[in-house]
Amino acid sequence: MKTYRWKRVYVIFFILMTLLILPLIILAASGHSAGPPAFPLPLEAYNDGHLESIPEILAHRIAQEPLNLLLTLFFFCAIIHTFMTSRFQKIAHQLEEKHQEKLANRTSEVQYTGDVLPEVSFWSEMFHFFGEVEVVFGLWVIPVFWTIAYAYGMETSIHYYSTVNFTEPMFVVVVMTLASARPIMRLAEQSLLAIAKLGKGSSAAIWFTVLTVAPLLGSFITEPAAMTIAALILSRQFFARKPNTKFAYATMGLLFVNISVGGTLTHFAAPPVLMVAAKWDWTMWFMFTNFGWKAAIGILIANTLYYFYFRSEFDKLMPTEESDKSRLLIKWDMRDDPVPVMVTIVHIFILIWTVYFAHYPPLFIAGFLCFLGFIQATSHYQNRTNLKPALLVGFFLGGLVVHGGLQQWWIAPILGSLSELPLMISATVLTAFNDNAAITYLSSLVPNLTDSMKYAVVAGAVTGGGLTVIANAPNPAGQSILGKFFPHGVSPLGLFLGALIPTLIFGVIFMVL
Repeated sequence: MKTYRWKRVYVIFFILMTLLILPLIILAASGHSAGPPAFPLPLEAYNDGHLESIPEILAHRIAQEPLNLLLTLFFFCAIIHTFMTSRFQKIAHQLEEKHQEKLANRTSEVQYTGDVLPEVSFWSEMFHFFGEVEVVFGLWVIPVFWTIAYAYGMETSIHYYSTVNFTEPMFVVVVMTLASARPIMRLAEQSLLAIAKLGKGSSAAIWFTVLTVAPLLGSFITEPAAMTIAALILSRQFFARKPNTKFAYATMGLLFVNISVGGTLTHFAAPPVLMVAAKWDWTMWFMFTNFGWKAAIGILIANTLYYFYFRSEFDKLMPTEESDKSRLLIKWDMRDDPVPVMVTIVHIFILIWTVYFAHYPPLFIAGFLCFLGFIQATSHYQNRTNLKPALLVGFFLGGLVVHGGLQQWWIAPILGSLSELPLMISATVLTAFNDNAAITYLSSLVPNLTDSMKYAVVAGAVTGGGLTVIANAPNPAGQSILGKFFPHGVSPLGLFLGALIPTLIFGVIFMVL
């Protein structure tokens, strides 16, 4: 008689056949020969400069390359999937509850059928997997790969994937791991708590300090590092103390928006700025005078507004001592021994090295390997290095980069047809459905953008960077850390509503000031 274990093996085999092996068999049977790398078409190859209306341009490009429409449908399916992850998590929880009920009667069932129930529900784990927002875009690149291979040959598909720039996903994986190391986290927490003492070290002062200083710090240590540090500190000092749901989503939305705009004091820290700074000759001084000081003012206004609205909620938070026993996620304080100064200095040096060489994977990866060796040699002062959250976020961004490179056929003409204000609003809206770095990158491909239009598209991209988890590269890192405090996963609607007011504030500031 078949056991549940063999049933799971059959299911896994069927899934692998469907996603990986079966398309290869079909491709070989079709006799499609590998062709030259002809996809995706460069924008100038469409020869549609004589067309004026956006619908005409898009219809012409679909007629010239029908694969555009299909791959864009895959992209929107991935977006819809991200908004359904909380539903998948809920189903996984329900299936696990039913499985636990079966386990309660396992003895009598085994005696009657001879089957052995596994300790963990396979289908619950499968729905939990599909409910992980970090894996969504990575999963949806599978049909993209096979579709291109079937239409143009395996060589073309491999060529596209080989030419995609994965530097940003790799950098995020490395910098997340570095920023979450115990010496860096202790230094960041102690520094932020020292600033919070200006407000007598109260819960409100810590909350306000983290949401103000950490995003601005992101302009120098990069947004992914700032997001990791801020989310980890908030997880202990705030989320572990069980705030009500509305306050939790408001804080998370505020953090995401602040991180998105807080990296604009410099030209090297925010992904959407990185994509265009070199091409448009934007220097650090240009960023500070046109974006940075406005971002700082907006952060103070948004934080102050949320503080006064939720000020009564701070007194309702669980005491820190109780939360440490029940839901503490940051484990470095399990060791009371201090971290030697030289150990912290080495961590800071490696972090600086990584940020400085953020565009050169061989160099920052070499530094990362040195980091792994160093933490092994100083393990007494370190926590266990958990690569899973960083790798999941990198997987998410890698999938997003693959999809984003195939969307320029429709994003570029839309952005290029708008004036300043509509362009900024459109960039903000599009950012909610695509990574803001992809929006600015695609805008850099649009010819003849004026300086005011360049400002508008970047302002819109950073303004909308907190509306969804896919809107800004560091957001998945923050959600992977804070999502544990939401029993059924982070609701996309809850995050959107939490980020909406700060988004409107920054929109007005960037348009008016």
